[in-house]
Amino acid sequence: MQNLSANEHQKGIYYAVAAFVMWGLVPVYFKAVDDVPAFEVLAHRVVWSVVFLGLFLLLKGKLSELTTLRNSPKILLSLGLSALVISINWLVFIWAVSEQRIVETTLGYFINPLINIVFGFFIFSERLRFLQLIAVAIATIAVLYQIILIGELPWVALTLATSFSIYSVLRKKIPIDSITGLLVETLWLFPMALVYMIWLSSQSNFVLLNGSTEIQMLLLAAGLVTSLPLIAFASGARRLSLTMVGLLQYIGPSIAFLIAVFYYNEPMDQNRLITFVMIWIALAIFSVEGILVQRRKKQDLITPNTEESTQG
Repeated sequence: MQNLSANEHQKGIYYAVAAFVMWGLVPVYFKAVDDVPAFEVLAHRVVWSVVFLGLFLLLKGKLSELTTLRNSPKILLSLGLSALVISINWLVFIWAVSEQRIVETTLGYFINPLINIVFGFFIFSERLRFLQLIAVAIATIAVLYQIILIGELPWVALTLATSFSIYSVLRKKIPIDSITGLLVETLWLFPMALVYMIWLSSQSNFVLLNGSTEIQMLLLAAGLVTSLPLIAFASGARRLSLTMVGLLQYIGPSIAFLIAVFYYNEPMDQNRLITFVMIWIALAIFSVEGILVQRRKKQDLITPNTEESTQG
């Protein structure tokens, strides 16, 4: 049993790492289609995700689960709201990549875990532990530093981080698995995306029909780019602890950051670097604190059992 558990844990790490590596490389895909208007890219992302996820669930024999949702209007409406939030996240990300602002998108995903702490405090009344408070304070100072000294609000980063945190809160309350949930969310967006595509075609502005073969193939792959990382993540997350997933999640923005700075040569002056260093320090404190808390909880679970066995 222990070997089986260790094997499953190792599989979980492989799946999770694969997911975060794919997410880290996603900017390369959107950079390749940056001549296509952001709204059309978003429409392709929605339409082809519906096709791909529908086929995937059909092959897994789980497509029938959608029919059970007809009797759950509350879940459907909740997924409609989460679809709206994630579509904003996707649109801002696509636009930012096309505008040579990949670095700022990575800042958003580095900040995201710290935004989650704040949301937990205000929405779920979770108490902030001392080191968590320190981490949030450092991140806040980093953002204020960028606003005051650099003279700009990192709105792309803040929009991505906040929208994804809101999305996470919404999905946390919806009793549905991530893959089926994404299919329903994209189904909510599907009619609007399809109508928009038809309108573009009527205006002779539909890049899928007018673009090069390479661009056409890339746009058709939008469903794979959106769905494959999520499928890998879902397979990994159910085999790993939240602490392990939390540590591995920094792989994605780290890869994207390196690509943006060293491959696409996006600007990284001293002031921006200071902002990132402060965020990384905050994340280091947050991660170490999380590991220590988990170890303490495990120890507390083990100690009573040991005492009981001794008394017996």
